[in-house]
Amino acid sequence: MMPEFPAHVLDSLRQPLEAGEAVVARANRHVRYPARFQLIAAMNPCRCGGGPGAAACTRGPKCAQQYQSRLSGPFLDRIDLYFDTPPVTAVDLALPPPSEGTAEARARVAAARNIQADRFGETGDDTRRPVNADAPLPELEKVARPDQPGGALLADAAGRLNLTARGYSRVLKVARTIADLDGSDGVRRVHIAEALSYRQRPAGQGEGVNAQAMAR
Repeated sequence: MMPEFPAHVLDSLRQPLEAGEAVVARANRHVRYPARFQLIAAMNPCRCGGGPGAAACTRGPKCAQQYQSRLSGPFLDRIDLYFDTPPVTAVDLALPPPSEGTAEARARVAAARNIQADRFGETGDDTRRPVNADAPLPELEKVARPDQPGGALLADAAGRLNLTARGYSRVLKVARTIADLDGSDGVRRVHIAEALSYRQRPAGQGEGVNAQAMAR
């Protein structure tokens, strides 16, 4: 569980998550190492687990607040996607399989990655291809500029969610990726809305969900 790691260990990931490299500084020199990676982490709402029914936390909201306060704001600001995973019930197990299976999802993701590689051009590095997450701010403003309704929604949400400049640009990058998965040339309001929904951090009130966070 992510909050079980020491805070200084988690905060040491801030620079690699932001710049894709780790810098070791000593008195006479700085050494840079490539460190571009995808962070996937999980956490319970509180240390008690916060599950439903008999597993529910009996210590109240303070337990969740203390547990989640182990994660610093600057570290959380570098997390692009938050997703609550409610417990699986017997009713869920009886549901029909989703209309889009793994093979179909893989094909859609591959198509979106090809779109991004064509958009930014090949890097010459055989190990990876350029993606929306790599876009500098000037380029991002060109390729991820939302339509008028999407821009209005983002401007309103930036105030309500207290988005930092980093958070604002990350919402645009996620929205651009959602649009690519949708096969859309432009970023529309629906793409901005979905990206903002992933930006909402778990409430942490012991309501029986596991929070998963992914940086991409």
